[in-house]
Amino acid sequence: MKTQTKSLLSTLCLCASVVNSSFGQDLTVKAPPQDLPVLIRHATAHPVSGPEIADSVIWLADGKIKGVFSAADFAGMEKTMSWKSPGPVEIDATGKHVYPGMIAAYTQLGLEEIAMVQATLDYNELGEIVPEVRAIAAVNPDSTVLPVTRSNGVLAAGVFPKGGLIPGQPAVIQLEGWTWEDMAIEQSIGLAVEWPNVRPVSSWWMRTSEAEQKKQARKSIDAIEGAFSSALSYWEARSSDPKTPNDLRWDAMRGVLNVQPAMGMMGLTRQWPVFIVANDYDQIVSAVTWAATMKLRVVIVGGMDAPLCAELLKKNNVSVIVAGTQRFPKRDDSDYNQSFALPAKLKAAGIPFCIASGEETPHERNTPYAAGMATAHGLSQEDAIRSVTLSAAEILGVSGRLGSLEKDKDATVIITTGSPIEVTTQITDAFISGKRIDLSNKQTKLYEKYRERYRQMGELKERPAK
Repeated sequence: MKTQTKSLLSTLCLCASVVNSSFGQDLTVKAPPQDLPVLIRHATAHPVSGPEIADSVIWLADGKIKGVFSAADFAGMEKTMSWKSPGPVEIDATGKHVYPGMIAAYTQLGLEEIAMVQATLDYNELGEIVPEVRAIAAVNPDSTVLPVTRSNGVLAAGVFPKGGLIPGQPAVIQLEGWTWEDMAIEQSIGLAVEWPNVRPVSSWWMRTSEAEQKKQARKSIDAIEGAFSSALSYWEARSSDPKTPNDLRWDAMRGVLNVQPAMGMMGLTRQWPVFIVANDYDQIVSAVTWAATMKLRVVIVGGMDAPLCAELLKKNNVSVIVAGTQRFPKRDDSDYNQSFALPAKLKAAGIPFCIASGEETPHERNTPYAAGMATAHGLSQEDAIRSVTLSAAEILGVSGRLGSLEKDKDATVIITTGSPIEVTTQITDAFISGKRIDLSNKQTKLYEKYRERYRQMGELKERPAK
């Protein structure tokens, strides 16, 4: 019996490893580092941070943007320049457009492959309070979802752990690289917190009593508050006595608390944000009010009811990651376009925001269309594009490297046939840190495969009978 049990366990482990590798295997070759300068000529450049340039030259070298010029200005400069042999790679983009690569602000890219296959899920660590967990360390660089996403112009992403109350530290990655270290733009950008519902749900499907729901919400909030209070006490103890034993959990929270370092420790250049997942009015008010007492920087993720508490958000300098626009209204008496119009309402209220897809991980390629939907309900085209480029970079803390076409930023750009948030637009070329990216993926290969099948079938039908 023991032998049979051991054999069964070995078989199950083998099956799990096969499932994990087979569903998470991107077979496209990773791009080599940029070795030659690239000149993208005659496209309409959209820097996002400034006005568009109709006939432009975008100069990429050493993985960075060296400049964005009008063709006339660059022609004068080029006369004084001498290129090393074999010279730059020239791309004639006449009639096309160049934008910064888009950013999917809130995702589980690289942490989830197929929702129904447990072996491919790696976004949730054991325990309710695990601030020391870093999402970046679990990112699978060979996920088949990554090339599908970047083929639609989304070249970077915020990767968030989820589950529990404090599930860990999100990161920002570029969607290209051999390892997660290659992909990391920022290995940690703050702390994720999932705030509980504070208003009991009374819908027909809820089987838990209102009293029990309130009790559970209070218990969860106490656990979150207790974790932050313990971390603060820990750092106060370390500041007064550097010999205080280390605790990985509370060490991980130093950045969001912005405490003074212990003797011999480096100081922080800025306070990290706490990304609080909250949608209901009561949730948002409860979370922001608590965070204000702790002097935390807050970004609300979701924010369905954010316009209802706009003054509170503005008073506390809170930004919002809108978790998708293509969602149903929240309440029976809500406007039909509540989700569609949410970004425009935040813009009108003066609340900084960006737009995430709100989709399941395999559909992050739809990120630009979440912004596109908002343009049909009051948001300008310029603000919509900014919401998936520069605004996303600002909220995630990586605007020094991504989000706009500016000198010395990463050469992470896309060449398109039109506005990237329009469904009819094609992405013809993409660069990540200067590396020219293969835009093929599993879906394009299947498309080519079956087109060829039907082409051959058509030829068979057309052959004359012997």
